[in-house]
Amino acid sequence: MASIAIITARGGSKRIPGKNIRDFVGKPIIAYSIEAARESGIFDEVMVSTDSEEIAAAAKKYGAAVPFLRSEKTSNDWATTADVLLEVIENYRIRNRQFERICCIYPTAPFLTGERLREANKVLEDAKAESLMPVVRFSFPPQRGMVIREGRVDYRYPEFRNTRSQDLEVMYHDCGQFYFCKTDAFLKHRTMVTPDTVPFEMSEEEVQDIDNLPDWEMAELKYKMLVQKREGCHVPSV
Repeated sequence: MASIAIITARGGSKRIPGKNIRDFVGKPIIAYSIEAARESGIFDEVMVSTDSEEIAAAAKKYGAAVPFLRSEKTSNDWATTADVLLEVIENYRIRNRQFERICCIYPTAPFLTGERLREANKVLEDAKAESLMPVVRFSFPPQRGMVIREGRVDYRYPEFRNTRSQDLEVMYHDCGQFYFCKTDAFLKHRTMVTPDTVPFEMSEEEVQDIDNLPDWEMAELKYKMLVQKREGCHVPSV
């Protein structure tokens, strides 16, 4: 089954300037996504979709293809990920290349590895599902969440206020790293999360939203600790 990894990396980040090629523990953060996709060995093509010549140059340096730049339509603040993927699929079709499966990978996913991509790909194949989404458990039960109304705190779901955490249904959230989907299913539903999506559970130490500079700093700390753990090094207590 021909597969393509599409790394979506628009330029012009406002909260973290130069976010997609900003140095993360020694190299541009997008390099981690490219390297993970290439090291997985499961893709016939690893490409970066971007509107930035600077990002394109960095992507090529680390081994990704950038056969075209994004159009103005898919480079504005209102363009969706689906819009970007549709454009990529169409541009490859024009070049007489078609893929039966696509994997959308975010450019700010330094915890992602080739091994994880291979594992997820096998889960999808074994399940014979249309798509796959990596998920992580909420560290605190959302059912016990609080809201503030008129300056006072209250339970959002008062029916669960006295329910033991272990008796509540486990809930998950999107890891925000990658998604697998059969191309025909994506074209039909216009989303990577189709009605026939299987989960791929990941640990909290492998996941970190990176939306602002404090997130970035936390991600670097977690990444360094994860590398030390993988290499069997002692991590000093703090």
